[in-house]
Amino acid sequence: MKRVLVVANETVAGKPLIDAIRKRAAGEEVHAHVISPQNQPKHGYVIYDEHVRDAAENRLEMTLALLREAGIEADGEVMDPDPYSAVMDALGEQDYDEIVISTHPETRSGWLRQGLVDRVERAARRPVEHVVVDLDAERDDTKRTLVVANQTVASPELLDTLKKKASEGPRRFIVIAPQAESESEGDAHERLAKTLEELEDAGIHAVGQVEHHDPYTAIQNALQFYAPDDIVISTFPETRSGWLRNDLIGRVETSTGKPVEHVVSA
Repeated sequence: MKRVLVVANETVAGKPLIDAIRKRAAGEEVHAHVISPQNQPKHGYVIYDEHVRDAAENRLEMTLALLREAGIEADGEVMDPDPYSAVMDALGEQDYDEIVISTHPETRSGWLRQGLVDRVERAARRPVEHVVVDLDAERDDTKRTLVVANQTVASPELLDTLKKKASEGPRRFIVIAPQAESESEGDAHERLAKTLEELEDAGIHAVGQVEHHDPYTAIQNALQFYAPDDIVISTFPETRSGWLRNDLIGRVETSTGKPVEHVVSA
C-alpha cells in the first residue's frame, strides 16, 4: 500500500486536493495521512488557542470524511503551526512514499511566500506534488454555510432551515456556538452535540465548535478559519434577544458582505 503524506491547512477540504488523492487511489491501494498545521490567527480579534485548534480539527475532519466517502483509507492529525516543522516531524515518525502539499494560489499563500514546497523537496528526498486550491473558484460546487447560534442551536426552526438548505445542493455546515459568559462550558457543548447528532441523523454533514462568548467576534474568527459562503444566525425573538438588541445581523451583513439569513427560534 502506498503511503501519502498530505499537508494542508485552510485548503484542506479543497476539491483539487481530494481529486489528487483520488487519482493516486485509482490504480493502487493508498493510505493518506493528513497533517493540518494550525493557522497563526490574524490580529484584531480575541482568539483562544483551543478555538484555533478546534477549527483546525474541524477542517481536518471534513477532509477525512471526503476521502473516506471516496473509498480512500485516511487518518490525520493537527500539527505544529509551522508547516515545515510539521512535515519534518511527520517524516521522522513514519515513512511515506510521497508528499502532497496543498496551498492557496500564490497571491494568497503565506506558505508559498516562505518557499515551503521547495524547502520540503530539498529535505524530503521523495516526490512532492504541489496542489493549488482556489476556494473562491470552488464556490459553485459545494457551499459552506456558517451557522451561528447559542441557546437556540438545537431549535426545530434552525434545524428545518438547515435541512432545507442541504436539499438545494451540495453543502457543508460549520456550526459555532458562542458560549455565554454566565453559563458552564458543558451546557454549550451539550446543545451543540445534540444539533450535530440530529443533522447527522438527517444525512447532513456538519462540524461544530463552542466559540468566543461575543457572537460578532466568534463570526470574525470563523470567517478566517472556514471561509464560508453564507451565514445563518439563529436568535430568540426580538423581545428576548440580546444579539438583536446589539444589531448583530446588521453588523455582520455590513462587515462580511455575505448573505446572512436570520432564523427566529421560539
